[in-house]
Formats: sequence, C-alpha cells, structure tokens
Amino acid sequence: MIQLTDTHCHIHEASELLQLQTETKKRFLKAGSPRPEELLKNAQKEGVTRLLCVGTTVEDSEVAVTFAGQHDGVWASIGIHPHEAKVYRNNAEMLVRFAMLAKNSKVVAVGECGLDYYYEHSPKEDQIAMLRFQIELAQQHDLAMVFHVRDAFDDFWPIFDEYHKHKPIRGIIHSFSSHEKDLKNILNRGLYVGLNGIMTFTKDMRQLEAAKAVPIEKLVLETDAPFLTPKPFRGNMCEPKHVRVTTEFLAHLRGEDLETLAARTTENAEHVLGMR
Repeated sequence: MIQLTDTHCHIHEASELLQLQTETKKRFLKAGSPRPEELLKNAQKEGVTRLLCVGTTVEDSEVAVTFAGQHDGVWASIGIHPHEAKVYRNNAEMLVRFAMLAKNSKVVAVGECGLDYYYEHSPKEDQIAMLRFQIELAQQHDLAMVFHVRDAFDDFWPIFDEYHKHKPIRGIIHSFSSHEKDLKNILNRGLYVGLNGIMTFTKDMRQLEAAKAVPIEKLVLETDAPFLTPKPFRGNMCEPKHVRVTTEFLAHLRGEDLETLAARTTENAEHVLGMR
C-alpha cells in the first residue's frame, strides 16, 4: 500500500479539547461533529500514515500539541494566523504562553503564519509584527515553518530574506495556488510547495502549469481539512483521507507514477518537517 502524508490539516479542532467556537470548529459541527480519531482511521485506510495538525491561534495550537501527543503518526505546528495577528500582537502573556509550546517534542514547525492582504482581517503592521515574531521563534528552536501568503508576496519576501540570509529558513508555502513567477521565488529560496484540493477544481490554467512545474523533490501534499475538499467530493467536509484523491489527480496532471509521487512527497515531508 502507498504511504501518504498530509502536511496541513486542522482535525484537532474537531476534538472536545477545543471549547472555542472557531470557524473551523463550526465546519466540523455542520458535518455532524466527527471524532478526530474517526478521521484518523479514515485516513489510514487510504494510506495516509502521517499528519501535521496546524494551529492558527494560541488556544488551538495548544490543542494541536496535546492531540499530537495522544496519537502516533501525528505531529503539531504551532501558529498565529495573519487573520488573528491583531488579537495577539500586544498580548505579551499570550505570546509567552505560545512560545512555550515550541519546546514540546511533538512540535515540528511554526505556522500557519504569514501575510494575508486578500482579506486583511488584521492590519498589515500587525500581520508583519506577528510574522517576525514567529520567524524568530522558529529560528530559536530550529523548527520548520508553514507559511500562509495571499496577495502579499511583495511584502513577504523582503522580511523572509532579512532572516533567511543570516540563518536559512526551511519551510513550506502552504496552499500554493499562484503562478510560475511566485513559484520561482519560492524555489530560489529552497522552500517546499504545498499542493491541495484546489488543484482538482481550479479553472486557472496558469495555476495548473505551475503545479506541473514544481520539482518533485520540493513538493508536499496537504488537505487543509476541513476546507478545500477536492473533486469529486465538493460539498462534503474535507478529510485527511482526501490526500489520496489529490495525489491521484496530480500524478495524472504531472505524468508521474502514483507510487513514486506518494513516496517522494512523504520523503519530502520527513525531510523538511522531521515527521519520522
């Protein structure tokens, strides 16, 4: 059986450990409140043997760490999403609480962090401040990074390069859906590219051309579960098991053998994230 890795999901938010009614939590409630253990079993049946649970707030990062500690084959990334930057920027107590999580052995990355100017739910200056804080935390603990960048690469790259030139940053550009210009900038900096279900339903041929151009040695797979469900399951909640569908689509798109693509992307996840 092939072995796959989901390098970006949020199934820990389906857990009873998270009491806050986040948008992600609401998505799970709408889908019938599946237990995360059930989602893990479903994933394993499709060959998904490793998962990265990605935090977007201090509170759900704590849940991600706890959940990862309770399950084999699950790791955590702690992050403050750019949408949440204004909540935490001036909250020193919460930032100390967040930074403490980086010491946990199940934490392999910092993020989902970055810049999002498409929605701009937080002011740009708050997003930038929190991005810098998280890059510095990752470098302090030698952790990988999971970046969310939307309509903001012009501001993102100067900040990234400022830190990268002193101490190389290893990480992933999550949910890549841009074109070859942005892809070149990503690859020139040694970062990995995360592709998910978007590729199965996009009508933007330039996105598909960029997906084909990602070198196999720099490609990782993800779901963003419970979001971005791939075809033909649109309308249903996305699960980590859907990595299999996206992998099959990409193998056909890129003209690659399914087993080879699964093996190489799993190796890449192990290399960049240390998910071993």
